[in-house]
Amino acid sequence: MESALRTIESWPVPSAAAAVVRADGSLAGTYGRTDHPYELASVTKPLAAYAALVAVEEGAIELDEPAGPEGSTVRHLLSHTSGLAFDEHRVMAPPGDRRLYSNAGFEVLGDHIAKATDIPFETYLRDAVLGPLGMTGTRLAGSPAKDGVSTADDLARFAAELQAPRLLAPVTVREATTVVHPGLKGVLPGYGHQAPNDWGLGFEIRDGKSPHWTGGSSSARTFGHFGQAGTFLWVDPDAGAACVVLTDRAFGPWAVEAWPPFTDAVLAAL
Repeated sequence: MESALRTIESWPVPSAAAAVVRADGSLAGTYGRTDHPYELASVTKPLAAYAALVAVEEGAIELDEPAGPEGSTVRHLLSHTSGLAFDEHRVMAPPGDRRLYSNAGFEVLGDHIAKATDIPFETYLRDAVLGPLGMTGTRLAGSPAKDGVSTADDLARFAAELQAPRLLAPVTVREATTVVHPGLKGVLPGYGHQAPNDWGLGFEIRDGKSPHWTGGSSSARTFGHFGQAGTFLWVDPDAGAACVVLTDRAFGPWAVEAWPPFTDAVLAAL
């Protein structure tokens, strides 16, 4: 695993940290300063989604209750099918019609949970997810869509939780990582139009997408998220492992080129 992780040294990034987590929660390997904080960008979304699912299990909200534009629900917001635009609170399509990746949708979701619980969303996220998992180096500094800051150590804890849930019922996590509204087309940011553009509840699902940010050997069941801050988190249930990578260079052609062979090397090392 060490040689696979050390391929990061060839990346054109000022600094990076990584962790590979087995299904039993143990570390298969790490790279870099795993306690160094990095901006997450959209890797914030899985954390926000997990808090939303805790709210569902606690009975504070329901997946199919109205939230967002007319006809939209919490489920629509989590699965990018509410019809809201990418970064504007503007309706672009009827709910359930298209997979429109939407930061605005997650901001509406955060507001909805805050109103339902009478707790600011950043506080709810801390109390429901970050605190119980010991993610003391993680914070939400604004939008629940993109303003998280965390460390590889903390995201490794979250990756372990995704593989062996303690905060949620396993059936809830399975639902979150199963396709919602199958067959919908859409654009995967940075990778163009995908048909279908499969998504769960806050987690992108690999399925047969091409091109994609995971590896050619990643299973179709792989789920996770990447961020425009040059960050990603994937869980491959077939491999029995997860991988977290944080960098301080914005996503771009370098990542499109570097990430898939890196993931393939990690999977091969497992």
